[in-house]
Amino acid sequence: MLLIRSLLFQGLFYLSTLVLMIGGLPVFILPRRLGWPLVPFWARVNLFLLRWIVGLRVEYRGLGNIPRGGCIVAAKHQSVWETFALLPLFASPTYVLKRELRYIPLFGWYTAKFRQIPVDRGKRSLALAAMTEKARQAIAEGRQILIFPEGTRKGAGEEPRYKYGVSHLYRSLAAPVLPVALNAGVYWPRRGWILQPGTVIVEFLPAILPGRDIDDFHSKLIAEIETASDGLLREAAAAHPEAPAVQRARQRWSARGMTL
Repeated sequence: MLLIRSLLFQGLFYLSTLVLMIGGLPVFILPRRLGWPLVPFWARVNLFLLRWIVGLRVEYRGLGNIPRGGCIVAAKHQSVWETFALLPLFASPTYVLKRELRYIPLFGWYTAKFRQIPVDRGKRSLALAAMTEKARQAIAEGRQILIFPEGTRKGAGEEPRYKYGVSHLYRSLAAPVLPVALNAGVYWPRRGWILQPGTVIVEFLPAILPGRDIDDFHSKLIAEIETASDGLLREAAAAHPEAPAVQRARQRWSARGMTL
C-alpha cells in the first residue's frame, strides 16, 4: 500500500508541476512580485498531495525566530521535501542552487524569472564571488537567501559535512543567519521511492546575528543545526521505530558510537 501511495504521489507531483509551469507561463510578462504567488501555490499543492495521499503532515516550530527583512536561511538538507516546503513561509526567497538546474526546460526559466542564485560548482573562487554579489543584491532588496550548507542531501543520521559557502556569505553580507533543523529524511528518504506517513518537524532556531568570527560562526551553526536535527530524529524514531530510514540511522549512529 505504501508503494502504491508513494508512486501515486510521485506521479501527481511531477504532473502537477508540469501543469502549473505550463499554465503559469503568463507570469513571464508580469513583474516578479506579481508572478511570485505561483511558486508558494505550487509548494502548497505538493504539501496537500503529501498529506492526503501519503499521510505526511508538517509541524513548524519557532516561526517567531524568522527575522523580518533580508536574512540567510541555512537549512538541513535530507530530502526533496525541504526544497519546496519552506517556500510559503518567506515573502521573497531566493535559493542558492546548482547552475545545472537552469538548463532544465521550463523549470530553469522559472529559476531565472524569480532570480534564484545559480552556482557553478566547478569554478570555486569565481562561483563564490558571483554567488556573493547576487546574494548581496538580494539582501539589499530585503529578500531571504535559502541555502543548504552541506551542499547536497544527507540521509537522516548521516555524518554531516558542512561547506564554508554559508560562512562566507555570513561574513560578506553582515546579515543574520537563521538555522533550520528538520527530520524530513525519515519520511522522504534521500534514495528510494517509498514515502512514509507521519509528521515532518521543522524547527527554526534563534538567528545568529552578524559580528562573529567566521570560524566561530561556522562551528556554532553546525552545532545548533545538528543538535536540533538529532533531537528531531529521536522524536521521529520514537514515533516510527520501524521506519526504514530510522533503522538505517540507528546503524549509522551505532557505527559512530552513538545511540538513537
